[in-house]
Amino acid sequence: MAGAIDHRLLTRARATRTYLVAGVAVGSATATLVVCQAWLLSRLIAGVFETRSLDGLPFGGLLPALGLLALVIVGRAALAWFNSWVAHRSAAAVKSQLRADIINARLRAPGRTQTSTGSLIALLSHGLDALDGYFSRYLPQLALAVTVPLIVGVAILTQNVLSAMIVAITLPLIPLFMVLIGLATKAKMAKSWRTQRRLANHFADLVTGLPTLQAFGRARNQTIGLEKTEKKHRSETMSTLRVTFLSGFALELLATYSVALVAVPIGLLIVDQKLDLLTGLFVLILVPEVYLPVRQVGLHYHDSIDGIAAADDAFAVIEAAGGKPGTVPAPALTDATIAFDRVGFTYPGAKVPALAELSAEVRPGELVALAGPSGCGKSTALALLMGFQFPTEGSISVGRQQLFELDIDSWRSQLAWVAQEPGLTSGTIADNVALGNPDASPAAIADALRRAGAPDLAPGRIVDDAGENLSAGEIRRIAMARALLRIDAGARLLVLDEPTAGLDSDTEAAVLAGVRRSGAGALVVTHRPAVLAAADRVIELVPPALAETSVEERGPSVAKPTPADEAAEVSR
Repeated sequence: MAGAIDHRLLTRARATRTYLVAGVAVGSATATLVVCQAWLLSRLIAGVFETRSLDGLPFGGLLPALGLLALVIVGRAALAWFNSWVAHRSAAAVKSQLRADIINARLRAPGRTQTSTGSLIALLSHGLDALDGYFSRYLPQLALAVTVPLIVGVAILTQNVLSAMIVAITLPLIPLFMVLIGLATKAKMAKSWRTQRRLANHFADLVTGLPTLQAFGRARNQTIGLEKTEKKHRSETMSTLRVTFLSGFALELLATYSVALVAVPIGLLIVDQKLDLLTGLFVLILVPEVYLPVRQVGLHYHDSIDGIAAADDAFAVIEAAGGKPGTVPAPALTDATIAFDRVGFTYPGAKVPALAELSAEVRPGELVALAGPSGCGKSTALALLMGFQFPTEGSISVGRQQLFELDIDSWRSQLAWVAQEPGLTSGTIADNVALGNPDASPAAIADALRRAGAPDLAPGRIVDDAGENLSAGEIRRIAMARALLRIDAGARLLVLDEPTAGLDSDTEAAVLAGVRRSGAGALVVTHRPAVLAAADRVIELVPPALAETSVEERGPSVAKPTPADEAAEVSR
C-alpha cells in the first residue's frame, strides 16, 4: 500500500502531506467511534437478551441508549464528510500546483520534453483529474486501513485472544491478494492511458492538418482511423473494468471467509457458555470493521493507479525542464557581453550533434548575424541562448555569470525573440503586438507596426487561430512589431530567426532600419545578403561533421568582415 503513495507527491505537493496527517487523525477518531458503536450495540442487545425486557437496558432506558448510538453514528458521518471535504480540497490544491509546475516547466524549457501538444493538453485537462479519485477515494481508505485495524484489533485482543489471533493471521492475506491483483491492474491502466494519449494525439494532429486533408479530399477517410482508435480505447476500458470487478469479488470473498473463521468459534463458545453474550457480540460486531477498510483499499486501488499514472506523466514533463532553475539575477545587457565558448549540443537519441564548436561573442548594441548552410545549428544556437535547451558541450556566459546560473525570468525579460515560425493568438493584430508590452498605447502599437515595415496592417484587423488568415510575411512583420515593442519596454537584445524571410526588399530594409533605430543589440539567423551586409559582424557556422575536426586542422572560428566593415577600412 505504501508503494502507491508517490514520494514526489509528498515532496512537491505540500497539500499531500497535510492531507495524510489529517487522514490519520480522522482515521483514528473513526476507529474510536467504531469501537464505541460496537460497545453500545453489544450492551443494548445483550441487555435485552439477559433481562428479556426493555426495562433493564443500560444507560437509563431505550431512548437514552439510542440517543448515544445516534450521536456516535452522527459523529462517524461528520468525520466521513470532513475527510471527503479535506480530500477534495487537497486534490484541487495538488492539481492546481502540478498544472502550474507543468506550464512553468514547459515555458522555462519548451525544447527539453518529448511530450506532444496533444498529450500535454490531455494531461492538463482530464489526465490530472484522475487525482480526484486518488485523493477522494484511495488515500482516505489507505489512512483508514492503517488506523482502524490497529485500534479495533487492540479492542478485540482485550476481549478474546483467539479471535485476535485469527484476525492477525487472515488480515495480511488481503494485502497479499491486493498486490497480485494490483500488478495486473497497473499494467491494464498503463495500457489504457497509452491508448488514451494516442487517441488525443491522433485527434490533435487531425485537427491541425484538417485544412490540408480537406484540400486534397482526404478528410473523410480519417474517420476510419478515429473509429479504430476509439474502438481500441473502448476495449481497453472494458478490460480494465473486468479486472476491477473481479478484484473486488476476490477481496469480498476472502474477507467473508475471514469473518466466518472468527464467527464460528465465537458462536460455539457462546453455545457452550464459555463466553458471555456481551463479549461475543462485541467481538463479532468489530471483526468486519477490521477487514472493511483494507478491503476498500483494494477496491479503490485502480483509482490510485490512474492518479499515479497521471502524476508520472506530470513529473516527466516537470523533470524534463532540468534541475533547479538559476537564481542569480541576470546582468544588464547594456554592459555585459554574451560569450559562446566551444558550445555544442546533441539532441537526445541523435548520433550527430546539431551544433558543434561554436565560439562567438555578442557585445552590447551589436548586430551580429549567424550564417551558414541549413542544418549547421543556427536555430539551435538561438534556442540555447533563450534557455530552451542546455549545451551538452561548452558553456554560454553573460558577463561573468554562466547562463544556467541566471534566473530565467530576469534573463528573458531582456530579450525580444522572433521565432522562425512566430506564434499568434486569436484576437486582433493590436492584441498580438501588445503581447510585447501589455501597457503599450494604441499609438505605440501603430508606431511599432510602422517600424516593422507594416504600416498598411490595420491594428484592429481580426487574427484567426495561429494567424490562418494572414500571409507568412504579415505574420513575421507582426512578430517583429511585437519584438520592437518589447525593446521599447526595456529589453536589450533582439533574438531573431530568419526575421525577413518572405519579405520583399523594401520591407526588409524597413525592418533592418527599425532594428538599428531600437538601439538594442541583435543576434540574427539569416541567409539574406541584405541582412548580412547590414550586420556589424557575421559568424559563419560550419556543419557538425566539419566541426568535429580539430581546431588546429581547420583554424579558430573568426567573424567574417561585412561589406560595411570593408568600406570603413578603405575610407580610413
